[in-house]
Amino acid sequence: MTDISKITLYSGGHKGAEAEFGKLVEEWHMKEVNISFEGHNAERTRGARVLTREELEKGDISMEIVSKLMKRTYSKTDKIRKIIQSIFHMINNGYQVIAVGWILDDNTVKGGTGWGVELAKLFNRPLSVYDQERKSWYSWENNQWVESTPLITSDTLAGTGTRNLSDEGRQALRDLFVRSFGPAA
Repeated sequence: MTDISKITLYSGGHKGAEAEFGKLVEEWHMKEVNISFEGHNAERTRGARVLTREELEKGDISMEIVSKLMKRTYSKTDKIRKIIQSIFHMINNGYQVIAVGWILDDNTVKGGTGWGVELAKLFNRPLSVYDQERKSWYSWENNQWVESTPLITSDTLAGTGTRNLSDEGRQALRDLFVRSFGPAA
């Protein structure tokens, strides 16, 4: 079993799935880093790391590329760009990527969560998504979603997901932690 004291969650600490990840890693006595930027308010402040302008720019990418990979159009506002940049840092720091949301017919994931999922695919990271509509876990394997029962197996974890976390999504995350580490101490 992985030494849970060495595990670090990288997240954004936002309402919903990210806040729930934070509560769970705190309950299991793991480290938590919530990546943010000036002017962005997160629900979780434990382990807050506010990126500088220079750090944000390291995660910069053309919004045209984002739109093409996500198969949808995003506005080019400064805040959306900073969110996209901060998601890069979450995924770049957390090797295993776990998300909660909705897998769409085009194999992307709905909303901003989808950008983290696409980066995980590009970086060839172990990736699992709990689909709140189907009420099931899926892992990205051989360029397709496969129903799965994931475990947390890496010392670094990127946890992201919808702000609209359902009771089933919340329970799926708790079950993931219990399955991976046993009951919280």
